[in-house]
Amino acid sequence: MPEIKSRAKLLWGLAAMFFLFFLLAPLVALLTKSLQSGAGWGLSSYTNLLTDKLFLTSLKNSLILSLLTAAVSTVLGFFLAYTLNFTQLPGKFQKALELATLLPLLLPTITYGFAIIYSFGKQGLITSLVGRELFPIYGFNGLLLGYVVYTLPAAFLLINDAAGYIDRKFFVVADLLGDNWRRKFCQTVLRPLSGSLGSAFIICFVLSFTDFGIPASVGGIYPVVASLLYQVMLGSIPDFHTGGAIAGFMLLPAVGSFWLLAWLEKFNFHYDSFSAVYASSQPMYDRLAGFFALLLSGALLSVFAVMFAAPFVRNFPYDMSFTTEFFFSALADRNILFVYKNSLFTATATALGGTALAYTAALLKTRTPLGIKAKHTLDACALAANTVPGMALGLSYLFF
Repeated sequence: MPEIKSRAKLLWGLAAMFFLFFLLAPLVALLTKSLQSGAGWGLSSYTNLLTDKLFLTSLKNSLILSLLTAAVSTVLGFFLAYTLNFTQLPGKFQKALELATLLPLLLPTITYGFAIIYSFGKQGLITSLVGRELFPIYGFNGLLLGYVVYTLPAAFLLINDAAGYIDRKFFVVADLLGDNWRRKFCQTVLRPLSGSLGSAFIICFVLSFTDFGIPASVGGIYPVVASLLYQVMLGSIPDFHTGGAIAGFMLLPAVGSFWLLAWLEKFNFHYDSFSAVYASSQPMYDRLAGFFALLLSGALLSVFAVMFAAPFVRNFPYDMSFTTEFFFSALADRNILFVYKNSLFTATATALGGTALAYTAALLKTRTPLGIKAKHTLDACALAANTVPGMALGLSYLFF
């Protein structure tokens, strides 16, 4: 046991040093930069932003969009998880539904905007099938749709994983006690999932608040904080002090999310053992849930289907004749192949390193005799890494 504890302390020290150097120190450098200005040290960059109408409008828009996105994605993610775990739908149907829901995870967010344009734009595929444009896609509508598609898989993963560990004995007890369907639903489904539902809401909020890819494609003239930060940092005259202050404001939701996620942890259920997940015996409700789940997954697939069809037509949507010349021209372009190779290498290295680090941290927390403070430190690092905006972290590396 002493040898195991000493090795655990060594691994904990290495993990802590990693997060200290690659997460905490860059963020300190970012905040330090935001406190500097031409007049010296101070809060002038922050006070100037608080009087800037464009920033305040962007902040309000981002908060409204993120809250709506989090609410919609959490509800839809819960509905899909409920359909997969608490109905007697065929296994193949459930597997196809899960794959369709997770499809957006495989694509970069900027492609979501292009998919929306190709589907719902004035010349989009769905617009052509319906005969008219269903809604204006540039601005609030396109951003909300893109954010929901972007965050729904994350919400679904969190809730679906937790739903798979609900013990069926609670359902049996509820039946024996004669609970009505409302009480049974609240006590045996919502209550055990309350922590996961709250976590899904927070994660969806942070993801949508900090994303830049979707505003870059369908944001139009609708300002949000992420696009404003991009303009300040990569404009004709970069303003590092103001950019640091904007990134500092973007960290505020991350700080709040960090404490909320830590608080929600106590609502999560932990079972020493559990039996198979309860499946309902009401075919009509099962089919109804399956029908709406099918509609939802079909809507997701329809948005992205055009992304896979457009490269095979000559001039979408005007000339729909089949062609493969775009693929051959891409394969013949050495610059594209060079970038693609770099992307594959970076993604592979990130996946291997990130998985190894996460697996080690999980083992240290759950399978070693480390002290409670050391384990809470690992939790804090994981939550911080999950809530810090990617743009703010990238900017932090630039300053560090």
